[in-house]
Amino acid sequence: MSNSIDARSINAIRILSADAIQKANSGHPGLPLGAAPAAYTLWSKVMNHNPKDPNWANRDRFILSGGHGSMLLYSLLHLFGYGLTKDDLANFRQLGSLTPGHPEYRHTVGVEATTGPLGAGMAMAVGMAMAEKHLASVFNKENYPVVDHYTYVLGGDGCMMEGISYEAFSLAGTLGLSKLIVLYDSNDISIEGGTNIAFRESVQKRFEAFGFQTLRVEDGNDTAAILAAIEEAKADTTRPSMIEIKTKIGAGCPAKEGKASAHGEPLGVENVAALRENLGWEDSTPFAVPQDIYDHFAAIADEKQKNEDAWNRLFADYRTAFPDMAELWDTYHDEDSAAALLEDENFWKLSDAADSTRNISGKAINYAKTKLPNLFGGAADLAPSTKTYMKDLGDFSKETPEGSNLHFGVRELAMAAIGNGIRLHGGLRPFVSTFFVFSDYVKPMARLSALMQVPLTYVLTHDSIGVGEDGPTHEPIEQLAMLRALPNFYAFRPADATETAAAWYFALNSKTIPTALVLTRQNLPQLAGSSKDALKGAYILEDSTKDTPDAIIIATGSEVQLAVEAREKLLIDGIDVRVVSMPCMDLFRDQPAEYQEQILPSAVTARVSVEALTTFGWERYVGLNGKAVGMTGFGASGPANELFRHFGITTDAVIAAVKEQL
Repeated sequence: MSNSIDARSINAIRILSADAIQKANSGHPGLPLGAAPAAYTLWSKVMNHNPKDPNWANRDRFILSGGHGSMLLYSLLHLFGYGLTKDDLANFRQLGSLTPGHPEYRHTVGVEATTGPLGAGMAMAVGMAMAEKHLASVFNKENYPVVDHYTYVLGGDGCMMEGISYEAFSLAGTLGLSKLIVLYDSNDISIEGGTNIAFRESVQKRFEAFGFQTLRVEDGNDTAAILAAIEEAKADTTRPSMIEIKTKIGAGCPAKEGKASAHGEPLGVENVAALRENLGWEDSTPFAVPQDIYDHFAAIADEKQKNEDAWNRLFADYRTAFPDMAELWDTYHDEDSAAALLEDENFWKLSDAADSTRNISGKAINYAKTKLPNLFGGAADLAPSTKTYMKDLGDFSKETPEGSNLHFGVRELAMAAIGNGIRLHGGLRPFVSTFFVFSDYVKPMARLSALMQVPLTYVLTHDSIGVGEDGPTHEPIEQLAMLRALPNFYAFRPADATETAAAWYFALNSKTIPTALVLTRQNLPQLAGSSKDALKGAYILEDSTKDTPDAIIIATGSEVQLAVEAREKLLIDGIDVRVVSMPCMDLFRDQPAEYQEQILPSAVTARVSVEALTTFGWERYVGLNGKAVGMTGFGASGPANELFRHFGITTDAVIAAVKEQL
């Protein structure tokens, strides 16, 4: 084997990866050993990045979609000087370490995305490339390419098998994302053995059908061929590129190379020693890397710094030459620019007449776009129904990248991941949209939004059995409980225009919490008692005349009007109740205990909730002996008003429940 500094640097990545996994007695050595030459070539000879400034706006992005191979990334970050120490590598997969089992965004410097589920990183990379293409069309001027970078994503056979990659790359080809380059670590092995037991298609032909340039490197150790392929990929300015790199899983370890057992378990002490011997790595001390290799990586990093220095000079000249664009750039990158909406009364007066909350949300979007030019979003082929189209801003496409309306096609899962990627890129405020029932397709990537603390906004309409004639396949029942169960994910189900504005205000100002707006198809009245107190998650909409109410009715969304009507009729019978609107359970839980007690005094145990969704979870607020009016099974096909009567979600049902409590 060659003893060149490049070869020894590649072997350093392999040795560090094997040592960390062995010390943890847990991990996946196969990918780091096989893909080390490709990753080293990309990071050292191609990619624009600066370890001294990991958040440089014009850096190339790198996503390890095969996140199980995290030691590949951690070894690169350590060797290039991103701040990971040998101790960090030695604490791989240990509680509280900077080197968790799968890379985590916000947790480890240099990690661009949390990649756990296979294929998710592929789709997030598509989002990053879309963000780059759009921002370049907005900001670049002749001789001033201030947005000009590539998105590289590395993954293996598992990522290619997952349906999310099909969805995302089909869209990427349609959009002509020429600065997206996919490195396919193709080793024909998965956990159960050779991939031919379940995966025999031509990935090359599939990507050709998507509209990608496809390239192939026959030997994953041939760094010259890898470099040539990456340069050829960069040279294609009309298509994204996929480079299939034929590798051997566990490369360099004689007993494990090419075997499924190399995937997800430590090599073993003897095999790590054999790896060292086979690679000509003389030092048997774990995590020991010769100083000249560290010096080599440091020299590369110093050269990379020059790229940012040149960009900084270009950007300074750009700001002088185009002061209006510089101001717009600052607006795009100002995370606090939506705060002014709190005192903007026009934003809080979106509708006076009865209207659906999906319509009101559409008005909110179209008003917000006049204040926030970096809104960038759309729907999974449903914008006319979800009311998410931004008028006069055009469509984002291969031919018109300056457009702000996104057309994801019927691809809900990839849409959510792409939205995450757009937000991770920076500079844009993305939102995504579909029917609420299809949040089942969205949920895995919404979970990643929450885990990464990425404040993506989800607009989810047609929120209950109010969908009506489309029937139970399209009527959400358990979906809101599912979203409420997600940590760090806030779901709003507003009852009118004011509450819908509150939901959008929260979403647009959130720094770390993704938000779902769960919206009606049917018209709802504007409620006299609604207010900005919706920003507390729950508030008193109509109160009892007594110091201590006889009972409390808690409702959300379209059922708040039922609670108001029930209160009026109960008063005739001498029963004086409080109506609490609770558009966001999650936000209510954030409020001080004193406020929660003020809204829901513990002395009042007669409580009823009403929501045209599953009753699951309402025990928290009505108590074990309280009454939850809602759905206990699936919906049915029929006119909406008939369905509400059929399933007992009516004013009379609420009245009966209150009387039962008393």
